[in-house]
Amino acid sequence: MKQLVVVAIGGNSIIKDNGSQSVMHQETAVKEVAKSVLAMLSSDFDIVLTHGNGPQVGLDLRRAEIAHEQEGLPLTPLANCVADTQGGIGYLIQQALNNCLSRSGEKTAVTVITQVEVDKNDPNFIHPAKPIGAFFSATQCEELKAAHPDWHFVEDSGRGYRRVVASPEPKRIVEAEAIRALINQGFVVIGAGGGGIPVIRTASGDYQSVDAVIDKDLSTALLAREISADILVITTGVEKVCIHFGKPEQRALGEVTVEEMARYSEEGHFPPGSMLPKITASLAFLRQGGKRVIITTPEKLPEALRGETGTHIVSI
Repeated sequence: MKQLVVVAIGGNSIIKDNGSQSVMHQETAVKEVAKSVLAMLSSDFDIVLTHGNGPQVGLDLRRAEIAHEQEGLPLTPLANCVADTQGGIGYLIQQALNNCLSRSGEKTAVTVITQVEVDKNDPNFIHPAKPIGAFFSATQCEELKAAHPDWHFVEDSGRGYRRVVASPEPKRIVEAEAIRALINQGFVVIGAGGGGIPVIRTASGDYQSVDAVIDKDLSTALLAREISADILVITTGVEKVCIHFGKPEQRALGEVTVEEMARYSEEGHFPPGSMLPKITASLAFLRQGGKRVIITTPEKLPEALRGETGTHIVSI
C-alpha cells in the first residue's frame, strides 16, 4: 500500500522576491516545483499538495485597493482574495503537473477550492500577525502607514517590512472528505491553498467567510491529520532546520525526535515569523498520529524522501 504524503509548498517558493511577481515568473517557478513532485510520484507515494499565498494575496488585495482608490471599483474582501489566489496558484500547479503527467499516461492533478473553519473569537482577529504581500523599506513602510493608519506592519526576518493581517488557528478542513475521495480515485490533489479560505459557522449553522489569512503550515498539518497522511513535508528556504541560526555555533538538524524539537522550540531557536509556525505544525501532526515530518527545500524533495537530506522529525 502506498504511503500518503502531504507536501506544503511555500508561497515564497513561487514568488521569490519583489522582482519575480509576474505570472510568467510564477509559471517558471511552479514548473521547477512540478519536477520535484513528479520525481516523488515515481516512487511509492500518493501525493497531496498545499501551497502558501503570502506574497500573492498581498498583491491581490493591494491591486483591489488601488482599483478602488483610482477607479471607484468595489473593494474585494480579503477572504475573496484568498479564494482568488487559491484558484490561481492551484491552476498553475495543476497545469504544470498535468502537462508532464499526460506524457507518461499516469495520474491527473486536480485543485479543490478549500474552506477552513476557524473560531470567530480567535484572539488573532484582535492582534493581527500574519505577514502578506511585498517587502517594503522602512521609508516606504512609514509612507504606507501614514496613508493607511489602520494597517499593521512587521519587520520580516531582515528582508524588509510587510503588512500583517489576522491569522486565526484552523479548526476543520471543510472539504477534507472530498479530498480523501479524490485521493482514493487516484488523483494528485492540490488543496487548502493559502491556508484555506477562512470561514466561521453562524448561529444557523451556515458557513460565512471572514477576512484573514490562515497559516498554510498549520492548515496543511490539520489536513494531513484529517486525511490520515503518513508523512508531512514542509518546504522552506533552507535544506535543513538549524539551531543557533546565524551564530558561530549554528548546527543543521538531521533526524530528531518530537521531544528534542519541542525543546529547541522552547529554547527560542525558531523565529516566530518564519520557522516557528512550521515547527508548531510539525509537532501537532506527529502528536496526533503522524509518522514523520520532513522539512527541506522544494528542490531537495526527492532526496529528502529517500532520507538523504532534510530535517526529519519522528515519533518514538
